[in-house]
Amino acid sequence: MNILITGGAGFIGSHLCERLLTEKHKIFCLDNLFTGSKDNINHLENNPNFKFIEHDIIEPFFIDQDLDQVYNLACPASPIHYQENPVRTIKANTIGVINMLGLARKHNARILQASTSEVYGDPEIHPQPEDYRGNVNQIGPRACYDEGKRAAEALFFDYHRMHGMEIKVARIFNTYGSRMAFEDGRVVSNFILQSLKGENITIYGSGEQTRSFCYIDNLVDGLIKMMNSPKEITGPINLGNPNEFTIKHLAERVINLTGSKAKLVYKDLPQDDPQKRQPDINKAKEFLGWSPKIDLVEGLEKTIEDFKNRL
Repeated sequence: MNILITGGAGFIGSHLCERLLTEKHKIFCLDNLFTGSKDNINHLENNPNFKFIEHDIIEPFFIDQDLDQVYNLACPASPIHYQENPVRTIKANTIGVINMLGLARKHNARILQASTSEVYGDPEIHPQPEDYRGNVNQIGPRACYDEGKRAAEALFFDYHRMHGMEIKVARIFNTYGSRMAFEDGRVVSNFILQSLKGENITIYGSGEQTRSFCYIDNLVDGLIKMMNSPKEITGPINLGNPNEFTIKHLAERVINLTGSKAKLVYKDLPQDDPQKRQPDINKAKEFLGWSPKIDLVEGLEKTIEDFKNRL
C-alpha cells in the first residue's frame, strides 16, 4: 500500500514509518521539522520505499501518487512545544486536519487521526472511558492543544457523516521510548536526562499525580491495528497502558535504573496539569485485540539505553 504519515519525522511517526516499511509498504513521510528531526529517519533514507517530504500540513498539500492510507500525526505534543505558538497549534488541528481530510477524500483513502488523552482534561471520572466528555479549561494555556484535538475529532466525524469517509480516531495516552526529544518537557525524558547528567530530578506538584506510560513499540502496534480494523470501527478508541503510577514512583524508578544519586526537587504544578491519567482500554481489547505487552521497567531500560547512546 501507499501510506502517507504526517509528523513522520517525529518520535511516534518515525517508529511508525520504520514498522510499516518492514511490512513492505511505500511510505511518504511528511513533516515540517518543527519538533520532528531528520535524525529520527536518517536510517530510512536509503530504503527505496521511503520518501521524505518537508511540508507543513497547515498549507495545502497535493501528491501525484495514489494513497491508500493516511496517518495524521502532525502536531506538537509536549506543552513546551505546543505552547510556543499556540495559534499555530490550533491551526494544525483545524486547518491542517481539514487539508488532510480533503486529501484523503480525494484519494478515497482511509485516514487515522492521532488524538490524545488530553481531550479528557483534568478528569472527574477515573479511569477514562471513551464516552467520557472531559473536563477541559477551554481558555487555559493548554487549550490550544486540548481543544485543538477535540476540534480535530469533531472534523473527522463530520467528514465521516457528510462524505462517508473511512476514519479512525485513536486517543493516545502518555507514550515513551527511543528517539524522544531531550528538551521536550515530558516527564519521562526529563527524569532520564536529569539522572544521566547527575542533576536533581524536578517534580512539579506533590508527585502524587498519576500517569500511565505506554512503550512506543506497543503504541505502534495499536495504531496499525486501529488503521486496519473493520471500517465500521471508527473510534475514538483509547491506546495506552492501563497500569497507573505516581510521578514520584516514576522518578524513583529512573533513579534506581540509572544508578543516579539525584535528589527530588519539588516545584509548583503548571496550570491545568491533570491530576490523574489512566486509560480504560476495554474497547481496544474488544475491537482491536490489543493491549500493551512491555512493562514500565523493561520500557525504561530500553529508553535509558537509547538516551545514553545519544548523549
